[in-house]
Amino acid sequence: MTGTVTPTAARPRTRGSAPRLRTASRPRSPRARRRSVLLTLLTGLVLLYSLIPLVWLLISATKTQEGLSRSFGLWFDGDFALWDNIRQTFTYDDGVFTRWLLNTLLYVGLGAGGATLLAVLGGYALAKFDFPGRRAVFAVVIGAVAVPGTALAVPTFLMFSNMGLTNTPWAVIIPSLISPFGLYLMWVFAGEAIPAELLEAARIDGAGELRTFFQVALPLLAPGIVTVSLFTMVATWNNYFLPLIMIKDPDWYPLTLGLNSWNVQAATAGGQPVFHLVITGSLITVVPLIAAFLLLQRYWQSGLAAGSVKE
Repeated sequence: MTGTVTPTAARPRTRGSAPRLRTASRPRSPRARRRSVLLTLLTGLVLLYSLIPLVWLLISATKTQEGLSRSFGLWFDGDFALWDNIRQTFTYDDGVFTRWLLNTLLYVGLGAGGATLLAVLGGYALAKFDFPGRRAVFAVVIGAVAVPGTALAVPTFLMFSNMGLTNTPWAVIIPSLISPFGLYLMWVFAGEAIPAELLEAARIDGAGELRTFFQVALPLLAPGIVTVSLFTMVATWNNYFLPLIMIKDPDWYPLTLGLNSWNVQAATAGGQPVFHLVITGSLITVVPLIAAFLLLQRYWQSGLAAGSVKE
């Protein structure tokens, strides 16, 4: 008895589908390769320009006061004194560095945090609500972005002096609450990241404006919020000129003013040079900013609302 052998049935091809052909990639022209090499070289130069100061700061923080003058700047000295320098930085002058660090955290927490909150609320309102004077607000914001902060330092000082707020933390916190660039950035981002159809759907379902903002709009604004908060945090953390003209009490100095006071200490009569502590304090000052960028970079995403509304 002979059995019939049934051939294996081929997978049916759907109607209208064409077989995929693997196309060979086009060879890159010599001109494109030259452009790529030039771009790589330029990127490498920018990378070196950015990293060399950090490398110098890290290496110099491992040296003693005497080692700074007897060794090459971009290489280590015989004595590795990083941990001893860190200990001296926090204990020198009755531990005033810790006070300056806490002051800076206070200014960043209230100033930069408040600036981010106001930028988010204002940017969302300007992007999603239509009201009289909207164009005038846009012109004011653009004009405020173009005005440098140093041009407003003297009027701000006179205003706070008449209010009796100079030499207080509020003289640094209140001006830091205003971030025209952050407001403009959130305005543009909210206009693109939040589809109007999502807001209308939430309102049709009976959600109020506050619930719509916190449950629908705010999650979509997360990348913009992180970006604005980083900008405002860096600006407040590195702010030097505003505290310089507003604060005279060393107990309210931020890190920028405190480290500068240590730096000029060597030029005063009978002053002790502590350049190794200035360098170590600068390294400690940079570490929180680097950590903030590394921890928050995963939130820098765009297009969270892409595809959420069917066109």
